[in-house]
Amino acid sequence: MAAISLSISIPIVAIWAIWILLCGKCLDNALRELLVAASGSSTLQLKQAKALQEFFVSSSISPPSPKGKKSIVTQIKVLVPISISLGFLYIGWIIFLSRCVFKKNQIESRGSKNGNIFSIWNYDGHIAYEDIIEATKDFDIRYCIGTGGYGSVYRVELPSRNVVAIKKLHQREAGNPIFYKSFINEVRVLTAIRYRNIVKLHGFCVHKECRFLIYEYMERGSLFCILRNVDEAMELDWSKRVNIIKGIAHALSYMHHECIPAIVHRDISSNNILLNSKFQALISDFGTAKLLDLDSSNETLVAGTYGYIAPEFAYTMTVTEKCDVYSFGVVALEILMGRHPGELLSSLSSSSSSSSSQNMMLNEILDQRLAPPNRLIGQEILLVATIGFACMHTQPKSRPTMKCVSQEFLSRRKPNLIPSTAVSLVQLRKQAAYVAGSGFSYC
Repeated sequence: MAAISLSISIPIVAIWAIWILLCGKCLDNALRELLVAASGSSTLQLKQAKALQEFFVSSSISPPSPKGKKSIVTQIKVLVPISISLGFLYIGWIIFLSRCVFKKNQIESRGSKNGNIFSIWNYDGHIAYEDIIEATKDFDIRYCIGTGGYGSVYRVELPSRNVVAIKKLHQREAGNPIFYKSFINEVRVLTAIRYRNIVKLHGFCVHKECRFLIYEYMERGSLFCILRNVDEAMELDWSKRVNIIKGIAHALSYMHHECIPAIVHRDISSNNILLNSKFQALISDFGTAKLLDLDSSNETLVAGTYGYIAPEFAYTMTVTEKCDVYSFGVVALEILMGRHPGELLSSLSSSSSSSSSQNMMLNEILDQRLAPPNRLIGQEILLVATIGFACMHTQPKSRPTMKCVSQEFLSRRKPNLIPSTAVSLVQLRKQAAYVAGSGFSYC
């Protein structure tokens, strides 16, 4: 289309450049011819021609005198080659741009045919669907590594030898608007963020037969399953556990304080913390995540996993970052204890002073499947436990921010070397209350 427009506009410019130099009468003729030539062109060119006519009619610049024939001939000799040269330059530029666009389309087409699922923007759902069907033998149960409330997870080895995890919605849920909204929400959030402790979304597929998400594969699975398997839990020593807690804290700090708008996960639990082959923790499952918008309401329905949901949801539906902070505190204690801390928390909140938990020492609640920590790692555990209790403060405003928690973990303070056997839970909770108030060094 551009080439057709160009073939009309260049003669118009050339005719106008020659005729306008002849005389006043020729100027009128040139303008009339200009309008006639432009009338068969686009609306834009017609408007341009009329604008030229109005300009020269209203202009105070007189046309060249017929007497100055020698001057006119000289001007024609100068302007005609310039006009023609500019025309050819214009044509060359259009051809160059056309070739660039054509080459780009060829590359994108080739990328789609290859089914490059590792580029979310070039993702070809149809090609990927066929690849996945072939690799999983039509989602055979042999490839299934887990089943959740609204989908199953499959381990898939592609022809390229890359291994990915596929989360496929169940057939019934695939057509459910609520689950579809969660599906789209996860795609929207994970394509906008990239962080070492957040699971990577490689691609997605919306197919008439099914819908699925494609993630990087986490070799060791969920933290929930690892803590409930004796052999795997014992492989998760104290140093690894502390690093897992720190990784989760850094990821939440990134989501709350570095993303614009801030992202609240709303379902931080041991089930949604995945570990790779190096025991690095990655937050997953962003289906219920919410982008906090200061200009709109952040009220919502309750979302999350029972035992990890902040208590304020009993009387308010407002989502804030402090909801994730509470859940983080629960997960931190769960990692240290090797089990969910619900029973301990209920006991500690009991008004009975005779409660056995009131007099327990920190080392007594730690995972007994592991050998007691040495003094150095014991200090890290003491810090984690203190922060964990501070994060679970009943008042949201009294909880620290994840940025404070992350910076506290990153600090290189000299250890106090107080053994965990010398710290009671009562002392720990008092310290946590102080820390939650103003005791953080980096808040």
